[in-house]
Amino acid sequence: MEEQAEMVGRAFVDHYYHLFDTERASLSSLYQPTSMLSFEGQKIFGVDDITSKLNQLPFDQCKHLISTVDSQPSSPTGGIVVIVSGSLQLPGEEHHLRFSQMFHLIPTPQGSFFLQNDIFRLNYG
Repeated sequence: MEEQAEMVGRAFVDHYYHLFDTERASLSSLYQPTSMLSFEGQKIFGVDDITSKLNQLPFDQCKHLISTVDSQPSSPTGGIVVIVSGSLQLPGEEHHLRFSQMFHLIPTPQGSFFLQNDIFRLNYG
């Protein structure tokens, strides 16, 4: 179970940041109406509002550089908690921004996962 959580968590992280960096509007497919995003302390609910927030960020292009991915099973029904640390590279910026992000993945009847909870924070200092 733990090994599967690690594999699914890593595959999800690779997929999520690839979409974020290249096709941000496509991230909407990973959320459901019950999903919640906490972005720098701001709580956002539902697919439409989450997608709107992510698409309105003040940069069009970026590159996520992942340092660590840790995953654990979160429930007997197959949920997975994933914690990510890394840095964000913005065009024209000399310094990378360090960040942490938590994903709570919930299995779907179709055999995939959706993002129930997504918490993002920049790491200052």
